[in-house]
Amino acid sequence: MEKVAIVTGGARGIGKAISEKLARNHYKVILNYNKSTKAAQNVQNELEKEGFYIDIIQGDVSKSEDVKRIVEYAYEKYKKIDLLVNNAGIDLYKMIIDTSEEEFDHIITNNLKSVFMMSKEVLKYMVDRKEGNIINISSIFGEEGASCESIYAASKAGIDALTKSLAKEYGFSNIRINSISPGLIDTDMNKDFSIDELKSIYENIPLARIGKTEDIADVVLMLEQSKYITGQVIRVNGGWLI
Repeated sequence: MEKVAIVTGGARGIGKAISEKLARNHYKVILNYNKSTKAAQNVQNELEKEGFYIDIIQGDVSKSEDVKRIVEYAYEKYKKIDLLVNNAGIDLYKMIIDTSEEEFDHIITNNLKSVFMMSKEVLKYMVDRKEGNIINISSIFGEEGASCESIYAASKAGIDALTKSLAKEYGFSNIRINSISPGLIDTDMNKDFSIDELKSIYENIPLARIGKTEDIADVVLMLEQSKYITGQVIRVNGGWLI
């Protein structure tokens, strides 16, 4: 029987690559998006041309009612959830003295609370089956910190801590939970780097390039196939900050 996967923020960037990778490996994919309706439809249409079908479902994973609706849709349609990829997230580039309390709450809710809510809803179905896999997309900045991205970094560090804690909490139920910590990846989130800034970064990356979204998708599939890895933060950064 084909496995069922939910990918949040699955219409663009890393989430798009993950959704496509899973669909092409014969997963039943529920691609969640919030505002990127056209992008989600494009992913669906392109995969259908290749003979693969995915579901797309709108929902803001920072809102509990949307989270419940997304998870219930997946379970009611397929009667199981094998994999959850918590990918949705947003950035904020500001010095902390210029960051409002509302902005802090917005980042933490979208990046960290969403992972808590999605995991909580999915885990009850996984526990019943004594099987499942959750993969959270965090960030190198969650491990190393980042100037002018302190709230973003804090939210991603929280994801890694939540990952390790839930791995301990649900390992007895045969549920594996890991984080993938990307370095600099070629997505819209990083499009504002100047040529000089990118050159400076390249000099600190042994593989001498920024990552591709497919590099992250490959690790998602690897973690799906590796049955004895849990509670880990997998660095995918080309050797940056070894």
